[in-house]
Amino acid sequence: MTAKQVLSTLREVAREDKAAFLPGFFKAVPGGYGEGDRFLGCVVPDQRKVARQFRDLSRDELLKLFASPWHECRLTGMLILVGQYETAAKPKNPHRDFECREIVEFYLANLGAVNNWDIVDTTAPKILGAWLVEHFDERGVLDRLAASDVLWERRVAVLATLSLIKNDEFEEIVELAERLMGDGHDLMHKAIGWMLREMGNRDQRQLEKFLKKHAKAMPRTMLRYSIEKLSREDRTKWMTQ
Repeated sequence: MTAKQVLSTLREVAREDKAAFLPGFFKAVPGGYGEGDRFLGCVVPDQRKVARQFRDLSRDELLKLFASPWHECRLTGMLILVGQYETAAKPKNPHRDFECREIVEFYLANLGAVNNWDIVDTTAPKILGAWLVEHFDERGVLDRLAASDVLWERRVAVLATLSLIKNDEFEEIVELAERLMGDGHDLMHKAIGWMLREMGNRDQRQLEKFLKKHAKAMPRTMLRYSIEKLSREDRTKWMTQ
């Protein structure tokens, strides 16, 4: 299995209409957050199928995908890595902890390829977040990523908390939300609001506690995302604080 074979397979499922549409959707236009990115025109379900087909791709070949100018190569490569992590994390794997750590370190060393929101959102919870659920003493990596000047690394920090939230652990998202509330990028407002909403889905009292303290100062997009699942009456209340 090679990266060239992955690219060839992706080209087979590429669509011209998607190749024309995706650069605008992912803001790969001058001045956009994805400026300069290139698209073959593959939809995500097809990329997931390709990732399963090449699930045993070597790390050296994954590096070639990560370095590709094609968005779909980088996303497919990362989907392959997610699959490898999930395989390594199976309870019956006698080398589980070693192999999972190796994959997490490989992921963190190649965050340069995690350079749009879709790649972040499909990898951060399932690799880094899944690892941190079981390794509390390593959660300091979230602080390091949150302090990055790179938008996508900050978003990785926030999205990784989704796995913690699903484990009813809210300390990290509350700390990151408070720390990054002044972040100037709309994509961070959306990500934080989304994670706060997920926290509210698990424990509405925790969300309300956060809102009582911060609703007035929260960017409107962040606030709207965080209260999306509340009642209309409650949404109106928080938006008019």
